[in-house]
Amino acid sequence: MKCHTAYLTMNIPKRRDFVNITREVAAAVEASSVREGMVLVNAMHISASVFINDDESGLHHDYEVWLEKLAPHAPTSQYRHNDTGEDNADAHLKRQVMGREIVVAITKGKLDFGPWEQVFYGEFDGRRAKRVLIKVIGE
Repeated sequence: MKCHTAYLTMNIPKRRDFVNITREVAAAVEASSVREGMVLVNAMHISASVFINDDESGLHHDYEVWLEKLAPHAPTSQYRHNDTGEDNADAHLKRQVMGREIVVAITKGKLDFGPWEQVFYGEFDGRRAKRVLIKVIGE
């Protein structure tokens, strides 16, 4: 069995954003030489997410609006977590909804996606560097 590890450093200038990282994940799979296996992609921070969906701007807008309704940023005083001096309790909740990681099958050396599927990094408390783990395992 082969294993390959890669890290992405994300430094999103906005508080919230969605970034398509499919190319970077595919490049890690290619670098691994794994033909049949799986790739795990993990946001290594508690206020960021990795998820799979369509790369469509209207959908990204809908996510932003929906997540803000579920866990509004303001007023920050509504969250006990923010009593510590933080202002990112909403980011933790948004991450919980959007997910920590994804796993994608690798078939014949390529990501084995359904139609329109892409890998995204979701940032909910940006403006600083955060890492994403890409772990490829297989034969």
